[in-house]
Amino acid sequence: MNRSNDGVFEQTNTGGSDFLQLDARQAPPGGLAHWLADRLRRAVADGRLPVGSRLPPSRVLAAELRVSRGVVTEAYRRLAEDGHVSGRGRGGTVVVAAPVAVSPAVPPRPAGPAPEDGALFRGAPGADVFEAMRASAARIDLSPGLPDLAAFPRAAWLRAERAVLGELAATELGYGDPRGAPVLRRAVAGWLARNRGIRAAPEDVVIVAGVAQALALLALVLRDEGKDAVAVEDPGSLGVRQQLRGWGVRTPPVPVDAEGLRVDALRQSGAPAVLLTPAHQFPTGVVLGGERRRAVRRWAEEGGLVLEDDYDAEHRYGRPPVAALRALLPEHVCYAGSVSKVLAPALRVGWLLVPRRYRDAVVDAKRLMDLGNAVLPQVVLARLMESGELERHLRALRRRHRRRRDAMVSAIAEELPGAVVHGTAAGLHLLVTFDDGLGTGGLSDVEVAAEALARGVKAQPLSWHARLPTGPGLVLGYAACAPTRIRQGVAVLGDILRDGGARHSRRHSR
Repeated sequence: MNRSNDGVFEQTNTGGSDFLQLDARQAPPGGLAHWLADRLRRAVADGRLPVGSRLPPSRVLAAELRVSRGVVTEAYRRLAEDGHVSGRGRGGTVVVAAPVAVSPAVPPRPAGPAPEDGALFRGAPGADVFEAMRASAARIDLSPGLPDLAAFPRAAWLRAERAVLGELAATELGYGDPRGAPVLRRAVAGWLARNRGIRAAPEDVVIVAGVAQALALLALVLRDEGKDAVAVEDPGSLGVRQQLRGWGVRTPPVPVDAEGLRVDALRQSGAPAVLLTPAHQFPTGVVLGGERRRAVRRWAEEGGLVLEDDYDAEHRYGRPPVAALRALLPEHVCYAGSVSKVLAPALRVGWLLVPRRYRDAVVDAKRLMDLGNAVLPQVVLARLMESGELERHLRALRRRHRRRRDAMVSAIAEELPGAVVHGTAAGLHLLVTFDDGLGTGGLSDVEVAAEALARGVKAQPLSWHARLPTGPGLVLGYAACAPTRIRQGVAVLGDILRDGGARHSRRHSR
């Protein structure tokens, strides 16, 4: 208390801060952290806390509000979980992204012409379908394959980049080795040994511009060898099929079941090579079973070639790690991986390991294609790998992704009661199928995805990724969305299915 001029003691203003004029006395009982997180979130949304601004240190704000420091750190944690702020060590907690404005619920559209974005879902998806999807306006993005870009470790990257620039010789800023910077090839060999059980020498590693370029290089080399077909999993990635077909390679489909690719069907296809995602199959999420792995091994040892896309292998939440096929069959497996799902696709950095008989041809193709990846990002990434920063970042990502996965599973159970969820043990997405059809409205999964986009939610239909007969389904990514956004997006999908069922019932009651 303070003494006034007339000698009367006045109550001091407890629980208040000049920062955003926060007053903890406005918080409901027992809800201080929720109240504070909400006030901060609103300030970020309306521009009072613009991107790049720093929040007060937790102990300072806690002292001003007369609350425990744990209340402030919990509020900051919630904002970080939502992707709005990022802790940067001595740089403090910084605003990195504003919340997307939440639009009021969009009512069902009357029958009529689809909006322009509806062209995405008319006919077979074109070569530019994913670029068009990314460019489409939406308030909630549940697209698969999209990592949490707000979680990019900017502070660690900047520290590593400063250190690299301080040490890098001028001669190292010239054209690099088309195989990749030696320091990164050594770091990748160590990373794969520690995390994927793959024993590889640095000379086995070729640095590439992501898995897409790895597939392009392999397609060129295989075509020159007279192999013009690579069997693919079905359902399997539409993007992978487009990449291979774009380089003149046929992609016969091979069915996938609960144990992974059916090797008997692979043999029947007659394809000399097969592309597999054995650690976390896209989009079903199944792991290639032990007997199937042995069958693949027998097929490869008889002359087949495996192209292993180690898709989402780093992101696992409750099951033991699954060994890479490359670790078991180094002379029969071309192995591709990248940092696109661990750091960011914008880096365009990945790696390719091939059997020795293909190594020179792959390096020649890489040299002709682009002379090699940019050197500076390679050296920075190598430092993150060797310092342990990348593994610490990955552990934090797994915790965040697990919470987001749980939020999506819970929302699906509540909003889509007829859905069957697949692939929860790992990855950045879930597959949702409907044994009794989509709702009762006879909707196709393409129609549901089109309607979802019209209502501001991006999702991919399972049928995009399948050529063999399959039931309806949706492929939903959760890594890039905060739990609140995930729940809102799934609720929109539930509304669409209920609306479709209601319209179907009205038609048949006439």
